[in-house]
Amino acid sequence: MSKIFNVTLAALAEERGELRLNDTVAHHLCSDACSIGDQLTLMDLATHHSGGLPLQVPDSIADINGLVIWLKNWHPPKPGTRSYSNISIGLLGYIAGRAMGSDYKHAVQDVLFPAFGLQHTWIDVPESEMARYAWGYARKTNAPIRMNTGVLADEAYGIKSSARDMLKVLDVEMGQGAASEDVRKAIRRTHEGQYRTAFFTQDMIWEQYAWPTDLQKMTLGNSYDFIMKPQPEQKLNPPLSPQKNVLLNKTGSTNGFGGYIAILPGENIGIVVLANKNYPNEARVKAVYALIGSLLSKH
Repeated sequence: MSKIFNVTLAALAEERGELRLNDTVAHHLCSDACSIGDQLTLMDLATHHSGGLPLQVPDSIADINGLVIWLKNWHPPKPGTRSYSNISIGLLGYIAGRAMGSDYKHAVQDVLFPAFGLQHTWIDVPESEMARYAWGYARKTNAPIRMNTGVLADEAYGIKSSARDMLKVLDVEMGQGAASEDVRKAIRRTHEGQYRTAFFTQDMIWEQYAWPTDLQKMTLGNSYDFIMKPQPEQKLNPPLSPQKNVLLNKTGSTNGFGGYIAILPGENIGIVVLANKNYPNEARVKAVYALIGSLLSKH
């Protein structure tokens, strides 16, 4: 779910004229002096439209410079497909931070978190907050664990937040919380549909289902089989404007934690799940779907 902040920062940078989401990745990483992917764009990074980028940065790569060298020699094995990748979204955050004259960590903490009114959300948890920093429990051993560091870890999955702060995020995402006009425009940009997959419309990171939808479609769209394998998708031209009668969702996981966020703009419902165990996506989706049904039955 950290990726929601990532794409919002990129959309905000575009709104402020600091980058364009149709820029090529090569333009920002090597001043157009190299080729990366099939003219891979920032919007491709924001929508996992990479054609087969791996899920994680290869173990042999120690820093961004090494990753750029690797990318110059990488060719998409499945051109035109959706491929869920921490490399793609991590690069987007890295580029957005630099475009804003900073780096991702400082841009998101100094610009975006205050814009959402967040007071207990961090990349680097300060010493004064460590007592409130939850331990997760590893999938296989159940040992206490927290997030590992690595190349693009901050950008791809590095944000820690509280339930109270995430409720503020829900408010702003649904147009109810206090936020500046440029932040509101950036959020609306992230809710535009860019590609159509077999189960959902791909926005900037958000996965959009027409509402009402059936549980099976949501379960399949959030299944590890669908997420981890390259999937065909069709570009929407023009992009689909933000919709009301939809469900926007995003899962998020590390070894010891599992999260899920769902928004129904037309029903004025937003739900966030924060767990210190990596429960299967199917379990998260089923629980939230049942909760939505219960809430709607009481309207």
